[in-house]
Amino acid sequence: MILIIVKRKTIIVAGGQGVRMHSDVPKQFLPVAGQPILMHTISRFVSWDPDMEIIVVLPEPYFDLWNSHCRRYHFSTPHRLAAGGDTRFHSVQGGLRLIQEPCLVAVHDGVRPLVSHDTLSRVFDGAAEHGNAVPVTTIGQSMRRLDPDGTSHPVKREEYRLIQTPQCFLSDILKKAYSQEYRPLFTDDASVMEAMGERIQLVEGNPENLKITRPADLKYAEALLR
Repeated sequence: MILIIVKRKTIIVAGGQGVRMHSDVPKQFLPVAGQPILMHTISRFVSWDPDMEIIVVLPEPYFDLWNSHCRRYHFSTPHRLAAGGDTRFHSVQGGLRLIQEPCLVAVHDGVRPLVSHDTLSRVFDGAAEHGNAVPVTTIGQSMRRLDPDGTSHPVKREEYRLIQTPQCFLSDILKKAYSQEYRPLFTDDASVMEAMGERIQLVEGNPENLKITRPADLKYAEALLR
């Protein structure tokens, strides 16, 4: 039986460069509905749990830019900064170094400002019960798999899920997983945990919780946040 840990912390990874957004401004700093995306993301967690401890992982050269944005937008929500690494894996490692005591820790993409409070409840409650919880959504469109010879064939979409964040874990287990050597197959926290032999628990996410990567995503988020 897993002990339910009350303390909750969130690592928000925000190392994007804005390439697919065709912007000179890193996408996490792009304004939407009156604030940079990253501020909306942080606020979403704190509005669900005012006692949530937030760790924001940024490339170290962006620290001054972020602090200037906080002053400009009068953003005073408490958070700590951690320096990011060359990959998402190494950036999460940087955030985990600031976590010392056992807790429930979620890892979230900085450009997912539309995660719902219901999803947050499901991932933290699921991790408290099972040790981890990863939000997913179903796929509503037909899918085809590309074969090495250039042909394709249909697959059963019912057998697939779209993965979201935040992915939530008991901190001790997550820190142990992130002590492994980096592998290119580590695309998210769940894949890091699975490489250590952990079984991943899926919970329901929310369809609006998209990762903003393209201009069309920005327009969608603008409409919903307003």
